[in-house]
Amino acid sequence: MHELGVVFHIIDSVKEIAAENAVTQVASVTLKLGEVSGVIPDYLTDCWNWAVKRTDVLKGAELIIETIPAVTFCEDCRQEYETVRYGRTCPNCGSGNTYLVQGNEFLIKEIAVIDEAEPES
Repeated sequence: MHELGVVFHIIDSVKEIAAENAVTQVASVTLKLGEVSGVIPDYLTDCWNWAVKRTDVLKGAELIIETIPAVTFCEDCRQEYETVRYGRTCPNCGSGNTYLVQGNEFLIKEIAVIDEAEPES
């Protein structure tokens, strides 16, 4: 299960960003996760929930996952199509001369923080 290693990488990155910006508490982290990235969202969430309990700046932080659909491009007919549905073979012309355009990304999109400013009187 490489999801735990991925979570540790995310936590390290967020902790570094939080330190650079004097953030003491993160409310949530939003990830953009490619449909064919090889990361299983449910496993990632389980690992996240376990790991953030052990990190002060992320304790209780929510993990939000946005899926990036996988899209493949056919070099022969110049069409794009859904990768997961059709695989490497173009459904338009039957060619295997294709490549993945998007869908294997893994990006931190947003880090939301808890505003600790004191309320004005």
